[in-house]
Amino acid sequence: MSFTKTTEQSSKYNSLESMPVGELLASINNEDKTVPYAVEKALPQIEKLVNDIVLRMQNGGRLFYIGAGTSGRLGIVDASECPPTFGVPFDLVNGIIAGGDKAIRRAVENAEDDAEQAWKDLTDMQIGLNDTVIGIAASGTTPYVIGGLAQCNRNNILTGAICCNAGSPLSQTAIHPIEVVVGPEFVTGSSRMKAGTAQKLVLNMISTTVMIRLGRVKGNKMVDMQLSNKKLVDRGAKMIVEETGVSYDDAIEMLIQYGSVRSAVDNYQSKS
Repeated sequence: MSFTKTTEQSSKYNSLESMPVGELLASINNEDKTVPYAVEKALPQIEKLVNDIVLRMQNGGRLFYIGAGTSGRLGIVDASECPPTFGVPFDLVNGIIAGGDKAIRRAVENAEDDAEQAWKDLTDMQIGLNDTVIGIAASGTTPYVIGGLAQCNRNNILTGAICCNAGSPLSQTAIHPIEVVVGPEFVTGSSRMKAGTAQKLVLNMISTTVMIRLGRVKGNKMVDMQLSNKKLVDRGAKMIVEETGVSYDDAIEMLIQYGSVRSAVDNYQSKS
């Protein structure tokens, strides 16, 4: 398979070590501005994947992200934020990184080159037919990710991919490839930059849209969020005040009694 790794092409900038700080920052910012436009071009691809994910999750399925390095860490970040934001179980959205949890903080040598390990990792988590697996790899060539998706395809498990090169092996493997072609990085080959930003934007879109379609947002509010600190309790109380017209103090009492904004509002409205 022949394709061009635009993520590895030489930066449009040179002599970076000679640039003043202001010029460095402005140049990085100028490159970053191009990322949302690249994501916009992939919206139809994202939409198809989200629709299929929602159907499976409505039937009890889960969502898995697999990746190596920066890509794997981004998947873990997105997965870990779903329970506190949307009040879903901790095993509904899962992030798996090549090399295991220790690779979250430190690179694990050669972990991304093992084409068999991702399927083993997924099997350990009892991957099933209603689940969805999204592979994340800026280059689109990571064996860990490609091998995992290939095995999922053989087992009739829905697959998606997020990569930043067009026509990559990963795109050819996934049922739903999402290609966000951001071009060369400011520092040549440093795909934690524009490619990483693009991946984060797409992950935000996927998880947020899926959760909205699953009924985890009401109006524009996170009514199922976990009330794990004072800031979130305050936010929840203000949501209840806005929705019901009760006093702030009464809203706090309702949160304590019912445990969530949704439950508090539903119980108030049922008694009204």
